[in-house]
Amino acid sequence: MPRSKTRRRGFALYEVLIGMTIFIVGIVALGRSVQNCLNASSLSAEEDRVRQLLSNRMAEVQATPGVPDASREIHVESGYGPVRLVQKTVPAGLKDAKNAELGALHRVSLTAKWSRGGVIQSKVIEFYVYRAG
Repeated sequence: MPRSKTRRRGFALYEVLIGMTIFIVGIVALGRSVQNCLNASSLSAEEDRVRQLLSNRMAEVQATPGVPDASREIHVESGYGPVRLVQKTVPAGLKDAKNAELGALHRVSLTAKWSRGGVIQSKVIEFYVYRAG
């Protein structure tokens, strides 16, 4: 067999190996991209669930008659792990035009705390509740 044909076969083999290497690198990069998208989707769903828990608790506080509890802690299972809701209520400290304190207005702070990958996460919402006394 002539030497030039052997070189061409060897060259074709190198082309195939280089092409396969490029293809494999592309597949690995695509796999990592899909994994990152799944992780981001999972994190987004977890945070949406925590926001929903905060929203539900805020609606409960607003709908319950009387002054909200000064301090309260609730543990909720979210489907992504336990979430601790901490409620703190203080007088709003707001004054009217005559410089009199508005005693019926309370500021409520709700804090959600949970763990993601061993790191403590938290979200806080604050709102006002008016209870005429």
